[in-house]
Formats: sequence, structure tokens, C-alpha cells
Amino acid sequence: MKEKVLVTGGAGFIGSNLCEALIDQGKKVICLDNFATGKKENIQNLFTSPNFELIVGDIRNLEDCHKAVKNVDFIMHQAALGSVPRSIKDPITTNDVNASGFLNMLLAARDAKVKRFIYAASSSTYGDSEAVPKVEDKIGKPLSPYAITKYTNELYADIFSRTYGMESIGLRYFNVFGRKQDPNGAYAAVIPKFVIQLMNHESPTINGDGNYSRDFTYIDNVIQMNMLAMTSDNSAAINTVYNTAFGESTTLNELTAYLKEFLAVYDPEIASIPITYGPNRAGDIPHSLASIDKAKKMLGYKPEFSIKRGLKEAVDWYWGNLKR
Repeated sequence: MKEKVLVTGGAGFIGSNLCEALIDQGKKVICLDNFATGKKENIQNLFTSPNFELIVGDIRNLEDCHKAVKNVDFIMHQAALGSVPRSIKDPITTNDVNASGFLNMLLAARDAKVKRFIYAASSSTYGDSEAVPKVEDKIGKPLSPYAITKYTNELYADIFSRTYGMESIGLRYFNVFGRKQDPNGAYAAVIPKFVIQLMNHESPTINGDGNYSRDFTYIDNVIQMNMLAMTSDNSAAINTVYNTAFGESTTLNELTAYLKEFLAVYDPEIASIPITYGPNRAGDIPHSLASIDKAKKMLGYKPEFSIKRGLKEAVDWYWGNLKR
């Protein structure tokens, strides 16, 4: 019997990459998505696979959750409304999806006796903590409604493991980027947004002076962490959270310089496009750098993609798929 894995938010950026990787590993994959932010084209190539099934449903609907978890061995819970600015503009919907929807999925997983619940946590949980690098057991106060919902997820997962004996692992994602990440929309992540602007010969706008830094994490490192979390037989590694990052910080000025360098290979004019600067964004933290020692020690994590290697891959993908 092939193991069956449910990927919630499986038509989204991270979810669709996970679906693909799981299919490649010979798993049966159920994708649950309501297409609020996910896209059919992200999973189009999987529809011909006999091991892939799409359930159109919403994690805010407990019935949909129960339907999706039937006979499932593992859950990779990626469904969420991302974006700090979106959560500031509409905290109610962010909470409904990220907190209430998460609780629905935990309940359904418990009732279906799923082996393990792996979920997307967030580096936003570190909040106003000024400690660098970020270590899992030292967090601050959340700085946005989004951050509150993601921390709530960790608390609920911990209670479910203590109360119901459920196995769970939370992965605190740090600024994930890569193929299939949407460059369009009001809440597009910085890398795909800047890529599409540079490809269109537009000047990207950096919030602040460009010296804020992030631990940008390529999608293949994230896939590796999810697979390790699913397959680990180390009992000491379960029911906890892990930073999911590369472990190096890059400023926004450095990031845009790399993007211009890699895109200029295809279009030399991009090298001379100026960068503009705007005000800092509400809810943003100045610096984010992860310690990945815990993941290395407990799960055997070995990230293979540095920021430069990942950006080169991402730029090649965007140029091939989004070129005018």
C-alpha cells in the first residue's frame, strides 16, 4: 500500500512543489485547496498522475477537512492566508483561515488517527525579539495579526500532542522563494515581485533604506525539511518546531543586486535599472536570521541551496515561464 499524504493549500506556491515532490517519491497525494490564493496551473502537470487527487474545499469548513483526511497517513498543512500587510488590513479573515481553519484540520487529523501532522509555521512568530540568530525557544511578542495566528498554530499543535497523543512538527519558514511563487497581486512576495518589475524594465521599490535583512530560503530546502519531518523516526524530534531556512542573512540591497545580475544575463539593460526607496512597512522586523542547528541535529537537515544558487534557479524559472 502506498502511503497517502494530504497537502492542504496544495495548489499554492509551497504546496504545489510539495505535491510534485511527493508524487516523484511514489506517494499518493490528496490536494485540498479552495483556490483563494492557489492556482490550478500550479498543479496542472499532476492531473494525469493516477496518484494525485484534487479536493476543492475550504479548511474553514470542518466537513471538507474530514473528507480530505480520510485514510490519510500524513498531513502537510500549508493552507493559510499569508502576508503581514493583508492581516493588518483584514485580521478577521486571516484569523478565520489561519487559526480556526488550522484547528479544524487538527480535529480532523485527530479523528482520522493520522500518523503525523506537519505544518507550516512562520518566522513571524519571533516578533519583537532582537536576538540574532533566531533560536526556536526564544521568541518575542508578535507584531501583526498574521504572526498571532501562526503562533496560535504552534500552541494548538502542542496541546493536541499533549492531550490527544498526536504527532506534530511545525516548520518555521523563513522567507521562502522559488518556482511557482506568484509575482502578481497586492501581497506578492518581494522576490517574484521584483523579478517581474525588472523584467518589465520598472524600478522596484524597497521599503526602507535596503539594509533590512532576511534569511531567504529556496523552495528545495523547504521540501527537504518537510520530507525529513514526515519520515523521521527519532521520537525526540517529534512534537516541536524547527526553523526552516538556510542560515544566512541577505539585505534587500544585496538581494536586488543579485536579481539584476542574474536577469542581466538574459537582458543586459536590466543591469542599469535604478532602485527606488520608500517608507518602512508596518509590522516588519529589521533583521531575520535563523539558527538551523536544531534541524541539523534532530532531523539531519542539510540545506543545499544558498541564496545565490536559489535565486539563479528562480530567475531562470521566471524568465522561462513569465517572459513577455
